[in-house]
Amino acid sequence: MKLQDLEIFVVAPPAPGWGGRYWIFPKLTTDTGVVGYGECYASTVGPEAMKAVIADVFARHMQGENPENIEMMFRRAYSSGFTQRPDPTVIGAFSGLEMACWDILGKDRDRPVWALLGGMMNERLRSYTYLYPQPGQKMSTFWTDPDAQAKAASAMVDLGFTAVKFDPAGPYTLRGGHQPAMSDITRSVEFCRAIREAVGDKADLLFGTHGQFTTAGAIRLGQALEPYSPLWFEEPIPPDNLLEFAEVARAVRIPVATGERLATKAEFATLLRTGGAKILQPALGRVGGIWEAKKIAALAEVFNAEMAPHLYCGPVEWAASIHLGASIPNLLIAETIETGGAFHMKLIRNSIRWEAGFIHAPTAPGLGIEFDEDVARAHPYTGDRLHLEMQEAPCDYANGNDFQGGAPAPTED
Repeated sequence: MKLQDLEIFVVAPPAPGWGGRYWIFPKLTTDTGVVGYGECYASTVGPEAMKAVIADVFARHMQGENPENIEMMFRRAYSSGFTQRPDPTVIGAFSGLEMACWDILGKDRDRPVWALLGGMMNERLRSYTYLYPQPGQKMSTFWTDPDAQAKAASAMVDLGFTAVKFDPAGPYTLRGGHQPAMSDITRSVEFCRAIREAVGDKADLLFGTHGQFTTAGAIRLGQALEPYSPLWFEEPIPPDNLLEFAEVARAVRIPVATGERLATKAEFATLLRTGGAKILQPALGRVGGIWEAKKIAALAEVFNAEMAPHLYCGPVEWAASIHLGASIPNLLIAETIETGGAFHMKLIRNSIRWEAGFIHAPTAPGLGIEFDEDVARAHPYTGDRLHLEMQEAPCDYANGNDFQGGAPAPTED
């Protein structure tokens, strides 16, 4: 069996667009006719340029190869251009292609992917969701209204979630780390207070940030949140200085979690060695794929650290995360888009089951999903912006900051 053909789908989820502006799905077909699907989360270049990168990685390192030889193909991509270091664009392209190989291998052997990764550890995976506007809530004010988010948290707990995530401490600026505005600290504390009062001890609070603070600024914010005992303090500083995470971890009595923007085990190993994080959040569509994430989970075991796979994209990466989570002993929790996401589920014909706060590990062969190519083709992305973007304007210390959530406006693109 050899990898033969590649097709790439770039899909735009309809408004409100939870999961980003577009999702990139490579489809691989073998010379024996077995088809596999993957998802690339990396978004450092536009979708057309990324399609070209994916095609190059496939043709250069994978086409004509046995899909079993994942380790060899990874080493080719990792070493491409005489690099042998994490490259989010190349490794992101490989990640989606690698997922498709696992989908092929499982289908060829009539076994779910988790069975090829060491077998079943977790039949059900604890899940969490970001807080999104509920029916009747205004999106324009939801992101800065602690009471509105508390109501959304209550609704999610009523569905069965035992953890909810929110991120009120914007902005995410390309200028690098900054000190939080005092108004951002105040708002963050109010969010924790309101949501904790709403859910009591029925759910963990997951405090999200996206690398926007200096080390000192992250410590100031984190210490202010300690009375509400969040389960984690996510990516408090930029991911380009991994050693500084340990400074935050030592100063704040909330576990530090990070990883969605990291690529390969090399970057995660630095965090583990230095004590920078005890909760690792690899995005399988960027980190190197399922096998690389499995290695990261094994490294984490040695350091008594836990895995919480990240998800802010489409349903194929979600499926890959579920198979990883089903196979590892140190799974903490897995991200979902609400209870799976209406368009996410439509795209895979409702082939993943979420129930009362938990995701059930698929039992069908491969990734266990039914990718609907007709739906994918009916929702092409035609814009030229990136999946997610950071703002150029600096933190506003005079007038406050108004972060509008991780989705494009309904009229955008």
